[in-house]
Amino acid sequence: MITKEKKQVLVDELVNLLRDAKGMYFVDYSRITVKESNAIRSEFTQKGVKFKVAKNTLILRALKEIGGAEITESQLFGQTGIALGYADPIAPAKILRTFVEKNNKLNLKVAVIEGQMFAGSQLKQVSELPTREDIVSGILSSLDSPITGIIGSINAVMRDVSSLVEEVAKKKAA
Repeated sequence: MITKEKKQVLVDELVNLLRDAKGMYFVDYSRITVKESNAIRSEFTQKGVKFKVAKNTLILRALKEIGGAEITESQLFGQTGIALGYADPIAPAKILRTFVEKNNKLNLKVAVIEGQMFAGSQLKQVSELPTREDIVSGILSSLDSPITGIIGSINAVMRDVSSLVEEVAKKKAA
């Protein structure tokens, strides 16, 4: 049996992990094997995602301390693992979706992404959201478009002027 002090240490650890997370994915991992667990943890680590397993009551206490995520006891059932995305809140969803499509042994219970709550059934929609890098890339390319257009226009005018000069030179030579 875990002492109150040990439980509080675990809750404090969870609070520290959850506080800075931009994406929190609560999953039921009870059906996966050790080999599968190691594989998904490795993939999480490669993408900068932290994965923590804890008792549901301790998770709920930690969530209550940080506030903002109104997850109920009925949403956290069975064995719960939490995938936490910090720099990219969508990265855990993409990894989880790939894993679920391969072997359907992992179930998303609920996700909280930048304060917005998503049901477990919305994993596909969440994983299709653009990442922060995709959004920044789109903005930068749209900013680059007018410049490229101006350069293209200038080149077209220069090409037209040079054609005109060639035609005038041909007429004078004839």
